[in-house]
Amino acid sequence: MLFGSIVCTVGLLLDLGTCTAARSELKITTIKQDPYTMSKGSQMEGYCMDLLSELAKKLGFKYKVHLVKDGLYGRQDENGNWNGMIGEVARGEADLAIAPLTLTAAREKAVGMSKPFMQTGISILLRKDISEGSGFFDFLAPFSAETWVGILVAYLGTAACLFIVARLSPCEWRQPQSEENSFTLLHSLWYTAGALTLQGAGPHPKAVSGRVICCSFWLFALVLLACYFSNLSSSKGSESTHLRVKGFEDLANQDMIEYGCLAGSSTLAFFKNSNNPAYRRIYEHMERTKSFVSSMDEGVRRAKEGNFAFIGESVSLDLAVARHCELVRAHEVIGMRGYSIAATLGSPIIKNLSVAILQLSEAGELAYLRSKWWASSCMADTAKTSAAQPHSLKGMFLVLALGLGLGILLAIIELTSKSRSSAGEQRKSYCTVLSDELSQRLRTSNVNTAQEAAEKDKERA
Repeated sequence: MLFGSIVCTVGLLLDLGTCTAARSELKITTIKQDPYTMSKGSQMEGYCMDLLSELAKKLGFKYKVHLVKDGLYGRQDENGNWNGMIGEVARGEADLAIAPLTLTAAREKAVGMSKPFMQTGISILLRKDISEGSGFFDFLAPFSAETWVGILVAYLGTAACLFIVARLSPCEWRQPQSEENSFTLLHSLWYTAGALTLQGAGPHPKAVSGRVICCSFWLFALVLLACYFSNLSSSKGSESTHLRVKGFEDLANQDMIEYGCLAGSSTLAFFKNSNNPAYRRIYEHMERTKSFVSSMDEGVRRAKEGNFAFIGESVSLDLAVARHCELVRAHEVIGMRGYSIAATLGSPIIKNLSVAILQLSEAGELAYLRSKWWASSCMADTAKTSAAQPHSLKGMFLVLALGLGLGILLAIIELTSKSRSSAGEQRKSYCTVLSDELSQRLRTSNVNTAQEAAEKDKERA
């Protein structure tokens, strides 16, 4: 018996396999937090569950997962006792704790910690209207860049069509030989700009074809301006009531925005133990106002409501930003640390877990799990107004295009009708008359030549 005990003890110190032979399955404690551990019926899924499965395959152990009883990560009280998952591992109620557990010196003293399986830091989660400052070109924000390009193309296209129709239509330009065309290219651009701003600029078209183009562009401009001012008021409505926060210095030097972190978390311990004056002020403010939150979900919810900045792990905040379009994470990240797996102090399993984690990282498995469980795009809040995209105004662009096409078609019909009538009166072929009309209307020197001839006649007289 003594010899068998010695052999078993040596095996425990040398290899995990002997440990798992002595113990049929490991007891794993975890905590619910999206996307690390989530319930799926009677089973659990998430990043940590997938990681645990990969580690079990590599190291050859069986396990049974349960949720931590008090729903906490682990904090040391005044008597030196630990609660949460750290407490369960330290008391022997669980063999491993797998969760977004931050590796800290205090926890390393109480339990064994593996190599980090994910790197993170401390940052700030806020609403976009609190974190972003005003820019010089914020007036362009209601529309996307693609929409502005589409508007420019529509403006230039309408002016060009108006210029062409004014020259082709005989109802607009009756005598190309002696009359000056009022719709020059510059006037067409000026007239279209006036219509876009609802100001108007005369003279107005007389032909039906020109009026069809003008009416189409007026309708387009009316809807466009309505969308622009609606989006502008939505995006600027609350700017004047919020202070801009870009980092922890800004947060510490203001008292308009409430802020807090997860109660009993390593984030709180970081600010408590810091010697940085700004970080100390943040900790003292949170202790004084008791602005802690009980869960990550509560912190995200309060940040979405506005006038609250949630301080937490940057990795978790990135997930919230990916799923809620109105939120943004501050660029500043402090206190870089890692997430580790906790085991009983002195357990030989820690060495094996660390090696397995490094192997998974080198093989790209950890990166794959990160891309699997972290949302790649935010699930947009339907109440949030975003920059209008071209497809949201495609109906009006289509109406304008149809109006321009109809106007040009009517101008061509007017010209061909007049040419046919003139051909009958002059007893010439229709094609000859039409060709003469087009050459007269599309040449730019006709009017100047006619005016010069008229002036010379006056001088001679």
